[in-house]
Amino acid sequence: MRKYLTIFLFLIAVTYSGLVTGQQRFPKPEFSSGYVTPSPTTPEPRANLLEYADVVVLLVVLSVASWIAIRKRSRRAMLWLSVFSLLYFGFYREGCICPIGAIQNVTLTFADPLYAISISALLIFLIPLIFALFFGRTFCAAACPLGALQDLLIITPFSTPVWIRKTLSFIPYVYLALAVLYAATGTDFIICRYDPFVGFFRINATFNMFLIGACFLGLGLFFARPYCRIFCPYGALLNIMSRFSKWHLSITPAQCIQCKLCSTSCPFDAIEHPTEEQKSETTQGRNLRRFITFGLLIPVWILVGGYIGAQSHVFLSKANPQVHLTELLIAHPELKNDTGNIDIQTFLSSGKSFEQQVKEAQIIRHKFYIGGWFFGGFLGLVIGLMLMNQSVFRKRTDYQPHKGDCYSCGRCLKYCPVKKDGTVEEIA
Repeated sequence: MRKYLTIFLFLIAVTYSGLVTGQQRFPKPEFSSGYVTPSPTTPEPRANLLEYADVVVLLVVLSVASWIAIRKRSRRAMLWLSVFSLLYFGFYREGCICPIGAIQNVTLTFADPLYAISISALLIFLIPLIFALFFGRTFCAAACPLGALQDLLIITPFSTPVWIRKTLSFIPYVYLALAVLYAATGTDFIICRYDPFVGFFRINATFNMFLIGACFLGLGLFFARPYCRIFCPYGALLNIMSRFSKWHLSITPAQCIQCKLCSTSCPFDAIEHPTEEQKSETTQGRNLRRFITFGLLIPVWILVGGYIGAQSHVFLSKANPQVHLTELLIAHPELKNDTGNIDIQTFLSSGKSFEQQVKEAQIIRHKFYIGGWFFGGFLGLVIGLMLMNQSVFRKRTDYQPHKGDCYSCGRCLKYCPVKKDGTVEEIA
């Protein structure tokens, strides 16, 4: 059973990645023939007061979630708080704007001098990261509607092999790099466009996106929170920040008694087991040499990744509608007479010359060449740091959640028989 679910997991990853990197259509034109353009499905802009109300609600939810995770230590309270976030940020606010999608707004602010992000959107992006730095990933536990929707449908989660988890953990960084690249070049906001659950919140997704969302939810019955663990680009940022959190949810409120009741309680495989001390000095020396070697190779990984990313700029730029249209016209000039092609008619009605179109496409492609260096270099850095991390031995004497991978959901708390005063409940 696990074998087939693992295969299904990889198929979902490949299919979703294909959608994300697929070509985009040119924007629809305005016709003078009486054609009525359908109403946009993007939620209307909110008044400034209501936008700041969203910030206040997010602050309150994160504050309460952090208190529940660290002080109250109640899974039930965390669950009800996540239901509130699902109803408010998900179905009422229709998943917009969220910290995950705000990655693109922040990126475009730095890349395009004509674009300015609102203060509320910037705060929504930064606040969960700040909370993660102090209290762990409490945003994932109770404030994220995408996570809450998946969390409610977990039935019989299975544990995956370590090598699969480590391989899948690289995908969110690829998605993050792609989202930044496409936002910086003005191509698209792929996180928002390919959000598998926003169609459920707005009831307006295409059939393909409904199908992908349903597959994620179906897979989530057995592989807990598949989107969070395989794709979420904001989760990659939260993972980094949470590793440095000063306070974090702990399984036991007092001293661990090594009862092992919590060892398999986490559906996300985020609990680290006690380690045995390395007895051999040879082993320690070998790990140190590997650590230094991988550290010295990081610049090489960055350069190689940057070079590969830059050489891929032609392929990556095909997702840009203007580049795609230009290539289409160059390869098939007869399409200029195709009155049924919306993309071609949009270009012709704009009054822009073909030479100007080609020049603008070349400028965009050059942006992809520059961005490709950063795109590949970033992924090279991630690979180098992951390899270095494999050479680090961390001594653990207790069962404890991995600060980066733990969602602070509190599922593991009820498995610990130790009370806050250090006494132990009688186990039946």
